[in-house]
Amino acid sequence: MPDLASHRKPRPRTFSNAPAVGLTTAALASVTLLSTQSATAAPDPKPSIEDVQKKVDDLYRQAGTATQKYNLAKEAATAQRAKVRGLLDDVAERADKLNEARRTLGAYAAAQYRNGSIAPTATFFLADDPQAYFDQSRLMDRMTGRQQKAVTDFQNQQATAAKKRSEAVRSLETLTTTQATLRTSKQDVQKKLGEARTLLSKLTAEEKARLAALERKKEAEARRKAEELAKQQAAAKAEADRKAEEAAKEAGSGSGTGTDTGSDGDATTRTDKVLAFARAQIGKPYVWGATGPDSYDCSGLTQAAWKAAGVDLPRTTWDQVKVGTRVATADLRPGDLVFFYDDISHVGIYKGDGMMIHAPKPGANVREESIYYMPIYGSVRPA
Repeated sequence: MPDLASHRKPRPRTFSNAPAVGLTTAALASVTLLSTQSATAAPDPKPSIEDVQKKVDDLYRQAGTATQKYNLAKEAATAQRAKVRGLLDDVAERADKLNEARRTLGAYAAAQYRNGSIAPTATFFLADDPQAYFDQSRLMDRMTGRQQKAVTDFQNQQATAAKKRSEAVRSLETLTTTQATLRTSKQDVQKKLGEARTLLSKLTAEEKARLAALERKKEAEARRKAEELAKQQAAAKAEADRKAEEAAKEAGSGSGTGTDTGSDGDATTRTDKVLAFARAQIGKPYVWGATGPDSYDCSGLTQAAWKAAGVDLPRTTWDQVKVGTRVATADLRPGDLVFFYDDISHVGIYKGDGMMIHAPKPGANVREESIYYMPIYGSVRPA
């Protein structure tokens, strides 16, 4: 009987340094190392409440800047739309006059054709382009003065109509561009406000309380600075009154503390109207792009308040800051406009004692607040 063992497949030998075992060990070591690193890696640090406050304030400021861009584009679009309407009306009027001149020429051409003084071919050219035929010197020599005037009138109306049509086309193109800017600015405002709301919504109740405490601290510091300014202004006024009274006594005219007269009296009346209007708006909501009467943005409020006093201000903070006389913070008087931030994106109405009336930001109402609540850019006295 044959040896069955001789037909068995030899069993492979196993070596301790086999490559398969080495790779598996290395892979396991790598996985273990990565797992350890992932477990021990520190998560992204959560921003502090101070950072959140700074970020939210910055987003609101950026939204304010975008609002002024929106206001500027909206004003430009409104003006451009009115210009387009006027040009289109003018184009229609010119078309009527051109058609009337064409009919006059047609009547002359028909009369000459009946009289045999104009060839049938000329009638064809006259109907399509009167100038092409009547410009011929031979025919112009045979035309009467009235007929020549009709040709000249037609040429003038034709040129004017073409010019007005070109202006209307360019104006429409400008309007389209302005409207695109308007949409972009609107989207930018909404984006910044959305980011601010999202950031605030992620805060816990405890963090919101801490944020409110920081806000109260900021407001208290702003009020303290306002009180200091009020004392300085009161002292300066008292000193000015004293000097005026002394000067009046030396001149022998009695007390120098009389009522305002002339231009000073007119300015005081305007200021009273501005502040009375502004106070009446306290409590109404801030809405970006709004000009009243139910809601306002910052420059919409200042524009409406001064309009109540008979003074027309431009729509945006960037244009309002250019109107009137620049004044130092120490020399502020009630009714003056105070502008904020380096990009001049906010404005309020000074009411005295370091305080202003302004439309602050989305989610807030028109209110009185210290002018030191935001970094001051400069101030202007409109009238």
